[in-house]
Amino acid sequence: MSFRFQIEARDGAARAGRFFTPHGEVQTPVFMPVGTLATVKGVSQDTLEELGVQILLNNTYHLYLRPGVETVRQLGGVQKFMAWDRPILTDSGGFQVFSLSDLRKVTKDGVAFRSHLDGSSHFFSPESAIAAEIGLGADIIMAFDECTEHPAEYKRTQESMEMTLRWARRSKDYFEAHKWETPWFAERHGQTQALFGIVQGGMFPDLRRESARRTVEIDFPGYAIGGLSVGEPRPMTYEMVDATIRFLPEDKPRYLMGVGTPEEIVHYVAAGVDMMDCVLPTRAARHGLLFTSEGRLTIKNARFAADEGPIDAACQCKVCARYSRAYLRHLYASNELLAQTLNTIHNLAYYVDTMRRVRQAILSGDFPKFLSGVRLPHLSVP
Repeated sequence: MSFRFQIEARDGAARAGRFFTPHGEVQTPVFMPVGTLATVKGVSQDTLEELGVQILLNNTYHLYLRPGVETVRQLGGVQKFMAWDRPILTDSGGFQVFSLSDLRKVTKDGVAFRSHLDGSSHFFSPESAIAAEIGLGADIIMAFDECTEHPAEYKRTQESMEMTLRWARRSKDYFEAHKWETPWFAERHGQTQALFGIVQGGMFPDLRRESARRTVEIDFPGYAIGGLSVGEPRPMTYEMVDATIRFLPEDKPRYLMGVGTPEEIVHYVAAGVDMMDCVLPTRAARHGLLFTSEGRLTIKNARFAADEGPIDAACQCKVCARYSRAYLRHLYASNELLAQTLNTIHNLAYYVDTMRRVRQAILSGDFPKFLSGVRLPHLSVP
C-alpha cells in the first residue's frame, strides 16, 4: 500500500483529512513537533504519546553528523532507534546547510559544507541527501532544496528556484531508483517512504507560482512550501503562502515548513495548509514563554511568585492539572532542568489541542466562527 491522503471535510479553504504511512495514519490538519536529534528536547517519547502527538520531524543534517546514517540504519531506522512507533518526517538538511552561511559553498552539483561540530568537510547533493533519508528510514522524506536568504534580489532568487527545481528532479530520480534499498523498511512495511517536493521562490509571488507549477509537474505525493520564516515580515509570509497554495493539488497534502505561533497555524489552516512544524513551542518554553487560552505568559515574571493557579485554567494537560505558576516560576528562576521540561510539555499540549479543536471545527462546519476569535499578535522569542 503506497502513501495516500484523503480529505474528509472542507470548510472554505480549510480541510480536515488524514494520510496513511507505514507507521500509522495521521489526522490533518496536524502540527509536527521538531525532534531535531531524534528527540524533542526535554520530553520523553511516552509523554509525547500521552499528549497525542501523531508525527515528529527529525533533521537529516544533524543525524547525518551524529550519530551517523549508517548507525541509525543498522539499528533499524529512526523509529526503532528512538523508540517511537509513530510516523516521522525527515527534512533534507537543505535549510540547516543554508543556515551555516560562512561554512558552506553552493554549486550546481550540491553543497559543500563544514560541520558545526568539528569543522570536518562534507558534501550534500540531491542524491546523497536522499540516500541519507532513505537510510534513516522516516515515513515521509523531503527533496533536497536551496533555501534563499532574505532579503534577496530577484535574479538571485530566480536562480535559486531553478536550482531547487533541478535538484527536485534529481531527488525524485534517485529515490525511484533506490527506494527499495533499505531492506528492513521494505520488508517490514511492504511499501516505501513518501518523497515530498518543496516549493521555493523567495518573496516574489510570480516565482512562487512558477515554482509550484513546475514542482507539481515532477509529480510528488505531497508538497511543501519552503523558504519562509527566514526573517521576512509576517504579512509577507501570508502573501507568499497565498501566492503558492492555490497552485498546489487539491488531492495531496500541503506542508508549510517552519511556522508558526498558535494563532498563525490556525490562519494557515484557513488558507488550506494541512501540515506544519516549528521549533517555537519548545524554544519558547526554554525561555519561560508559555501559550495559554488568555494569551502569552512569561513565567519568570515576579508577579507569579505567589500565584497558586495553573498556567492555564482551561488547559487539561498534566502540568496545568498539578503544578502552580508559583512553583513553575521557582523552577525557572532556580535554573532547574524540570522547568524546561514542564514548560515544554504544556506548550506542546497547547499546540496539539489547538489542532484538535481546529480539526473538529472543520468537521462540524464551525470553522469560520472558530477562526473569527483568533487574533494574530506578533511574537518575538529571545
